[in-house]
Amino acid sequence: MEQPSEGLDPSLRISTSPTVRHTKDAVNGSPIKGGCGGKGICGALLDTDDNDVDTNDPNYNTSEEIDKIAMKKVCPRFEQYKKKAAVIVEEYFATDDVISTANEIKDLEMPNYSYYFVKKLISMAMDRHDKEKEMAAVLLSSLYADVIDPRQVYKGFSNLVESADDLIVDIPDTVDVLALFVARAVVDDILPPAFLKKEMDVLPDGAKGIDVIKRAEKGYLSAPLHAEIIERRWGGSRNKTVDDVKAKIDNLLREYAVSGDKKEAIRCIHDLKVPFFHHEIVKRAVIMAMERKKAEGKLLDLLKTASEECLINSSQISKGFTRIIDSIDDLSLDIPNAKELLRSLISKAASEGWLCASSLKQVSFSEKKLVEDSIMKVFKAKAQSIIQEYFLTGDVLEVNSCLESENLSSIPELKAIFVKRLIMLAMDRKKREKEMASVLLSSLYFPADDVVNGFTMLIQSADDIALDIPIVVEDLAMFLARAVVDDVLAPLHLEEIGGNSVKPDSVGNQVLKMAHSLLNARLSGERILRCWGGGGSYTNGCAIEDVKDQIGKLLEEFESGGDTREACRCITELGMPFFHHEVVKKSLVAIIERKNDRVWRLLKECFNTGIITQIQMTKGFGRVAESLDDLTLDVPDAKRQFGSLVDLAKAEGCLDSSFSFNKATHSTENNGYHS
Repeated sequence: MEQPSEGLDPSLRISTSPTVRHTKDAVNGSPIKGGCGGKGICGALLDTDDNDVDTNDPNYNTSEEIDKIAMKKVCPRFEQYKKKAAVIVEEYFATDDVISTANEIKDLEMPNYSYYFVKKLISMAMDRHDKEKEMAAVLLSSLYADVIDPRQVYKGFSNLVESADDLIVDIPDTVDVLALFVARAVVDDILPPAFLKKEMDVLPDGAKGIDVIKRAEKGYLSAPLHAEIIERRWGGSRNKTVDDVKAKIDNLLREYAVSGDKKEAIRCIHDLKVPFFHHEIVKRAVIMAMERKKAEGKLLDLLKTASEECLINSSQISKGFTRIIDSIDDLSLDIPNAKELLRSLISKAASEGWLCASSLKQVSFSEKKLVEDSIMKVFKAKAQSIIQEYFLTGDVLEVNSCLESENLSSIPELKAIFVKRLIMLAMDRKKREKEMASVLLSSLYFPADDVVNGFTMLIQSADDIALDIPIVVEDLAMFLARAVVDDVLAPLHLEEIGGNSVKPDSVGNQVLKMAHSLLNARLSGERILRCWGGGGSYTNGCAIEDVKDQIGKLLEEFESGGDTREACRCITELGMPFFHHEVVKKSLVAIIERKNDRVWRLLKECFNTGIITQIQMTKGFGRVAESLDDLTLDVPDAKRQFGSLVDLAKAEGCLDSSFSFNKATHSTENNGYHS
C-alpha cells in the first residue's frame, strides 16, 4: 500500500481540533459521551485529545508522550488534513452534494492522505442513520479513482477493519455495520474480492476484524441475490439504485447499437445525471463492442463524441478501460480473444485522441500476463521432462533440485501446474508411477494452497480428462484421498477444491464424492496408503497411523534418556524419508510443550547426517506453523517459542532463510534453546 509522503501512518488515536463541530445530545445539548460525538463523529477513539492524558496513570509512559509530541511536530500537514476531512464529511452529510465534496477534497491537494478520509467518512457514518450510511457508500463509489486513488481506498478499509476492536467500544454493532460497508464496497467495484482473504491473513487471532471479514463474506456476499440486497440495505439516499443506473445504461447502449441515433444516446447519458458513474458507460460500451463486432464502430463513435463534448471526462474514460483490464481474465471465459480485442480497441481510441493510453496503469499488467503465459508454457514442457525422468530414476532429491532452479516463486501458478501435470502423467501410467507420484507429492514442500489449486484445476478439467482416461474418477479420487492421508492436504481442503464451480452432474463432482467415500471407509488410512502397492522403493507398507505412532514412541524413548545414534537409526529404519516432516513436526511440538532442548539436538543431528533433508525440515516447520492456533490453547507462549526455533533453525542452516509464518508473532531471541 502507498504510504503518505509526509508524516507517519496515523494510529487509531488521533488528536482532535476544537474547530470541529460536535454532535449535541437531544436532551440537554451537551456533547455526547463526554465531549465526543461517538465513534467517527470526532469521537474519542478516532480523535483523542492529548490533553486528556493522565500523567498519574500507572501505565503512563513519558517516552510515549514525547513520541506523540514529536509526531505532531513531524506531520503538521496531516494534522491539518484530519481537521479539514472531518469538516468536509459533516458538510457532505448536511448537503448531500457529491460534486462539491469531490472538489473540496481535490482542493486539499494531499492525495497521499486520502485513506484517512475514507476511514473518517465510514467511521462517522457508522454512528449515524441509514441515510448517512448510504450517502457514505455512494460518495466513495463516486470518488473512486477520479478523486481518491484505489490504493488509498484499499488502505482506508484496511485501517478500518484493523481498528474494529476499538470501534466496537462506542458502536456495539460495529461488526455488522462495517461488514456491510466492506461488502458494499466489493459490490460497487471499489474493493477487490481478494481484500477479504488478504485481511484475514494479516489480522491477529481473536481480532474483531476477523469477525467483520467473515460476516462480509458469509453473511452478505455469499447470499443469493447479494448485490441487490446489499445495495438496498440502507434504503438508498437517491431515488435510483446502482442496479437501476446499470440497467438504464444497458438499455440506452442496446437501443443505440440498433438505431444508431447518437443524439438520443447523448441525451440519455445527460439525463442519467451520474457524472461520477460514467466509467460504467465506458466499460459496458467497450465490452458490447467486443461482443458485437458490427456495433463496434457505432459504440466507439459514441464514446468519442461524449469525450469531445466533455460529457464523459478523460478520467472516467480511463477508469472504464482500467476496470475492463482488471477483469480481462474473467472476460476471456466468455470472449475467448478478449485480450486481443481489447488491445485493438485501446489502440483505436488512442489513435483517435479520446483515450490516453499512458494513463492505463494496468496495461503493463496485461503485458505482464503475456510474459507469464509464455513462462508457464515453457515450464509445462520442463515439468513434463522432470516428471518423466523421475518415473525412470525415482530420484526425489533430483526433482527438488530441478524445481529449485526454476524459481517457482516468481509466478504462483507454477507449483499448481506442476501438481496437475504430475498427476495427469501418473494417471495415464501403471500403479508404480501412481505410487511414485504420491510419494513425490508428499516429499515436495509446496504450500497447501498450491496443491489445492493443482487439484482444483484437475477437478475442473475432469470432464475433458475423462475423454482420454476413462477411469479418471477412480484414479483422481484416490490421489485426493492419498494426499489427505499423507497430510499433504487437510480434509477440509476437499470442500475448498470443490467450491461452488463444480456442477452436480460433472465428472469432477463424482471424483469428490468418491474421495469422501474412500476417506470415510473403515481402516481407510491403511487401505489408501497401500492402494498402489505400498510406497514403491520407499515405504514398508505400514499404515500411516502406525508410522505416526512409531515416531511418537521413539521420540518419547529418546526424551527419557535414549541414545541419539539409536534414535537416528530408528528414524532411518522407518523407510519413509518422504514422511520425515512428521518427525520434525512431533519434535517441535515436544520442544514447545515440554521445553526439552535434547530433542532439538536430535533434529540437528538428523539434518547434519542427511537423514532429514531441508525440504522435510521446512515442511515440518510449516505444518507446525499451520497448527499454532490450536497449540496455543495448551501452551500460551507457543508462538513465541516457535518463533525462537525458527530463528535458531535458520541460524544453523537447517531451515531456508525465506521461511516465514504470518500469524505467529515472536521474539527474535532463542529463548534458551542451544545446539
